[in-house]
Amino acid sequence: MNLLKAITTVGGYTLLSRVFGFVRDMLIANFLGAGMVADAFVVAFRLPNLFRRLFAEGAFAAAFVPIFARELESGSDEDAAARDAAREKARQFADQAMALLAVILIVFVGLFELIMPWAMVILAGGFDAVPGKMELATDLSRIAFPYLMFISLVSLQSGVLNSIGKFAAAAAAPVLLNLTLIAALLGFADHMETPGHALAWGVFWAGVVQFAWLAWHCRAHGFPLRLVRPRWTEKVALLVKRILPVVFGASLYQVNLLIGTILATYVSDGAVSYLYYADRVTQLPLGVVGVAVGTALLPLLARQLKAGEDAAALNSQNRGMEFALLLTLPAAAACLIIPEDIIRVLFERGAFGAEATAATASALFAYATGLPAYVLIRVLAPGFYAREDTTTPVRIAIAAMVVNIALMIVLMKSMGHVGIALAASASAWLNTILLAVVLAQRGHFALDARLRGRLPRILLATAGMVGVLEIARQNLQFMLNAGTAEQVLGLAVLVGLGFAAYLAFAVVLRAAGLQDAKSMLKARDL
Repeated sequence: MNLLKAITTVGGYTLLSRVFGFVRDMLIANFLGAGMVADAFVVAFRLPNLFRRLFAEGAFAAAFVPIFARELESGSDEDAAARDAAREKARQFADQAMALLAVILIVFVGLFELIMPWAMVILAGGFDAVPGKMELATDLSRIAFPYLMFISLVSLQSGVLNSIGKFAAAAAAPVLLNLTLIAALLGFADHMETPGHALAWGVFWAGVVQFAWLAWHCRAHGFPLRLVRPRWTEKVALLVKRILPVVFGASLYQVNLLIGTILATYVSDGAVSYLYYADRVTQLPLGVVGVAVGTALLPLLARQLKAGEDAAALNSQNRGMEFALLLTLPAAAACLIIPEDIIRVLFERGAFGAEATAATASALFAYATGLPAYVLIRVLAPGFYAREDTTTPVRIAIAAMVVNIALMIVLMKSMGHVGIALAASASAWLNTILLAVVLAQRGHFALDARLRGRLPRILLATAGMVGVLEIARQNLQFMLNAGTAEQVLGLAVLVGLGFAAYLAFAVVLRAAGLQDAKSMLKARDL
């Protein structure tokens, strides 16, 4: 399995998804603005996504992939019969895992639909201050929540495909979500009670579409997953045992967002939306880099460690970190230097005015301070999961979340929604540091000579880019403060200059080079 090829496949499709995601969010900002309906939809959309990360992408994937990969590796490469038997055992385990997940999800979704009004009191208590806002959030949440059931099964299907080295179909699935939401907003916003209702139904049907898409691809690649009668087997018991401790450990980012959302409902009308739109911008580098590296790294590490290739696993994790930092540090720096320009061009139109732009840009600045940490968590956590240790990350995550909650409560009093974003970033850095320290103490991770040499150069290249970006920003103000077309062009020029400057500095300083990229593409253990 080629790590860089896997990362670029996942990252490429994630980038495409984020592009459509920005189109989606621009339409949401235009139709909904940052008021009551937007806040209600954000809560309705974030709720199933939180539990998706907890039960599926976080806990389920972290526990499922190493066991599934171990079953695949149990066959001999030279013995076709043994290899086929191993694949069949892996498929049967996946069937049982899907049966277990489906039963849990049906019960959980049904229960949550019943208690949704009371859940909203906890999750969005501040909405009571605006007449009708709580009721609207409850209605939209009930429509969108079944998305959790479909998308969680999609996560299992993705784990199967990623484990056999087929990353494209799973990486493309989020594109379908954004296309469905765009279609729902453009086609049905004027025919429903509010545009938020159209979006909520779009979320529901997006889950159905994504599930059908990956079911077809699993079958096409020889792993058709069937909904069998649930049975309590040894491997299912092991799966459940490993899921429970990682529920929070693998999902710190979403848990922090939920806590921030709850607290933001008490800050001001629109605070939830400001944090949502700012988070959407940071999701571009986080998704393209962080999610891509983490998705590709986990099955590769699991298989390398199962084969006893410890040195190769250490090399893979170093290269994953190098690639992540090479792309994340300049992205974070750009969000720190030009946050208001980014938000103005992306969202300021229709119901989204200048006041919302300024508030959202402040939140983006705060989130950007923690962006490298969020990405590094994605790189470091597979070092535990691939070794089938799902307990340690949760202990670290709990410590980070306690700090997060305390900081949010303290900072929101003086800084409002910006304090909530800043606290989340600080807790992410704490989580990153603790993960790295524990891995190093166990002898499972150390910066190799290449990464130690490259990191200062990456930082210098980023600093050079910041200088160019600031000079360019000052000289392009006449475009960035003009009409929409001029603003878009001005931001495109600004981003292009920043990218070109960073690339030039990176090559001159030897933070990266064409020959390295070629060698990484050819090397199997990268």
